[in-house]
Order: sequence, then C-alpha cells, then structure tokens
Amino acid sequence: MTEILFYHLQHQPLERVLPSLVERSLERRWRAAIQPVTEERLQALDDGLWTYSDDSFLPHGTDREPDHATQPVVLTLKDTNPNGAAIRFLVEGAPLPADAGGYERLCVLFDGTDQEALLRAREQWREAKAAGHAIAYWQQDEDGRWQKKA
Repeated sequence: MTEILFYHLQHQPLERVLPSLVERSLERRWRAAIQPVTEERLQALDDGLWTYSDDSFLPHGTDREPDHATQPVVLTLKDTNPNGAAIRFLVEGAPLPADAGGYERLCVLFDGTDQEALLRAREQWREAKAAGHAIAYWQQDEDGRWQKKA
C-alpha cells in the first residue's frame, strides 16, 4: 500500500521545502520523481535544485535528458515513472498518478495561501482515501517545522 503524505505549505514556499524533503528521500536511498504541472515551474525547480544552498545541490535531471533513467531525481510533466522512483512529489496541483500503487510514497505539496490549491488537495485527499491508501496530513508551524495533523 502506498503512503500518501499531504504537505500544507504555510510559512515557507515550495522552493525552500522541496529540497529538504528530496534530501531525506535520497538518504533513504530512494530515487525520486518530481511532477509539476507547467513548464515554467519545471524549469524553476530544475534551476532551484542546483542553487538552493550555498554549500549543497541535489543531483537531478529532467525526463528529456537521455540519461534520465539513471538520475536519482527526475523532474517530469508526465504521469510516468521515468527513473524507477520510490517516491513522487506532486506540486502545483499535479494529479495522483494512475500507477500510485507502484510507489512507496507520494507527497502532495500545496500552497496553503491559495484557495484553489486547497480545494484541489482536498479532492486528492478524498481520492487517495477512497483508493485505500495510507494517508497523512502535515502542516507547517510558524518555525517551519512539520506537525502531523491527521
């Protein structure tokens, strides 16, 4: 059964939160896929994963590169698993993948200040619950730490 975690971003933007979650996934030796919805967000995340920290970066590629299957982290707009990832990060309202059961974990990250994003996340929660997945809801506190709420 796939574990689906919902991350309600309130005090830090996606660009600050995503790298730390991806780092933890790589520490577990999981390959990761990141799926935004738009080309602009994909490009921004691609750039950001190289420069998010002065002393670190996350090795990654996009599914357009010929060696994408060997990358530990792949950015994609498609509903596929381009690098055999164990974890998939869904951002910008990307839908739950049809092959959700093929992952150890799915992470739905959504902007808590965006009403449309909240509604989309609630629909995804209902969809995941109806499909029988193990689901959890995490919300940021004022210090940026995650608190499990459900």
